[in-house]
Amino acid sequence: MNESTGRVADATGNWVDGLAPAWSRPYLRLARLDRPIGSWLLLMPCWWSVGIAGVAAREAMPNVWHIVLFFIGAFAMRGAGCTWNDLVDRDLDARVERTRSRPIPSGQVTVAQAAAFLILQALVGLAVLLQFNSFTIVTGIVSLSTVVVYPFLKRVTYWPQIGLGLAFSWGALMGWPAAFGRLDAPAFILYAGSICWVIAYDTIYAHQDREDDALIGIKSTAILFAQNTKPMLAAFYSAAVVLIGIAGWLADAGFIFALALAVFAVHLAWQVRRLDISDPDNCLMLFKSNRNAGLILFAGLLLDAAIRFV
Repeated sequence: MNESTGRVADATGNWVDGLAPAWSRPYLRLARLDRPIGSWLLLMPCWWSVGIAGVAAREAMPNVWHIVLFFIGAFAMRGAGCTWNDLVDRDLDARVERTRSRPIPSGQVTVAQAAAFLILQALVGLAVLLQFNSFTIVTGIVSLSTVVVYPFLKRVTYWPQIGLGLAFSWGALMGWPAAFGRLDAPAFILYAGSICWVIAYDTIYAHQDREDDALIGIKSTAILFAQNTKPMLAAFYSAAVVLIGIAGWLADAGFIFALALAVFAVHLAWQVRRLDISDPDNCLMLFKSNRNAGLILFAGLLLDAAIRFV
């Protein structure tokens, strides 16, 4: 960490470092607002679910208010989740080169301050959740169990990415009940497809820390897959495409969705082809590119629904 600025090692040159008031920067870093890619990736399954619900509804466009609410909620709950993760992992983070400059292990924020900030972000998320129907509210509350458990998984299993997939894909179970007040097969299958997507892209991300993680006993699919990473990614990405395609088919999505899904699949294949697990910059770039992949799929769902509505 740069002691004079408090900057985090893997998040330099962002708006927080350059524009945010000095007092707010450690908290914005805790919420990862200096690195919003995680919030975008949390948001994508929410928007996919809204889009598929819009396609299935036929007589109406996807709910714009729901799209806005999920945007706010994803950023708030991503921040809360990261704060919780940093509280749990503060000792481990201090032993990894890329993470030792984070606000808690570097001393920018105390444990008590981080806990208070966690509660504040959770309250924002709750305020958003209360705008939905009762079924969606209950579904959202249940998701907290996956968030709480996730930080501990890397200590006991080489598959913590499954836990992240369960948590980060939960939005796939939110947009559908927000529209229909229940959960049906398309939402569950979309959830399964999103889990496969998350496992793959987080494996790419985990390769940045593979050597440090192995030294301190942190487990991940990056360590487990090692030189077999590319074929394993291909398998999980293929499963994601097939499952998301089935979800769209069950919702009676049309040609525009199919075209977007094909472009989504090509993007994922490009990631596998370009991946160099020995190059952290390459891994980070490909990991971040999944936001664009997710937006391509969402755009296809919106266009599919719009054509039907018109």
